[in-house]
Amino acid sequence: MEIAEGVHQIQMRGADSFLIAEERLTLIDAGMVGSRRMLDRHLRGMGRSIDELERIICTHGHPDHIGGVNELVRGRDDVEVLIHPADLEGIQLPLRLALAKSPDGGARRGRLIQYLTPVPDNCLPLDDGLVLPLLGGLRVVHTPGHTPGSVCLYAERPRLLFTGDVLQVIRGRLDYASRLFSHDHALARASVERLAALEVETIALSHYPPWTDDAQGALRELAAAAVP
Repeated sequence: MEIAEGVHQIQMRGADSFLIAEERLTLIDAGMVGSRRMLDRHLRGMGRSIDELERIICTHGHPDHIGGVNELVRGRDDVEVLIHPADLEGIQLPLRLALAKSPDGGARRGRLIQYLTPVPDNCLPLDDGLVLPLLGGLRVVHTPGHTPGSVCLYAERPRLLFTGDVLQVIRGRLDYASRLFSHDHALARASVERLAALEVETIALSHYPPWTDDAQGALRELAAAAVP
């Protein structure tokens, strides 16, 4: 499904990915292991090839978003893989630290999920404020909480926001990240305030169709409700 000019939402294993089809190809998230065939099939239908893939941007370090990275770039050293440093650190934790007790059970559960996540090779840092040369400028917005290194990606020209798992849809309404799968749900809620300051018409969600029903108003409503 093309959700904006040159932007395709692709069903992968575990979660959807977003393909930015310009002169070269960029993929936002990579699904779970076993997703390569699904991407290959979609690209063939577009008359493109996985050999044109230039970069993979990881919104956060969970297995349904970065588990498929290594199979997508196997045999190549010319594909950039970008992830926030906080999540790269998380998926590299040794088991004893992943199992360490925490006052908040969500943090421990989150560390265990990241421990089970395959580590992509040769990652580059995806820092807050970085602007990538895509869609006229694709800006990284650090929105910690679901994971410490969760990021959203904002393209100002098409007013398009990629949110990974920072947002979900519950009973037909835009909502905060999953409480069960978030490291720090209170922080995840608070992070929405950064998104409410953006001019957004379309929200690209990893597990749902795009949200276009007063996207700006929905973000502002969530941000206001997140304040204690």
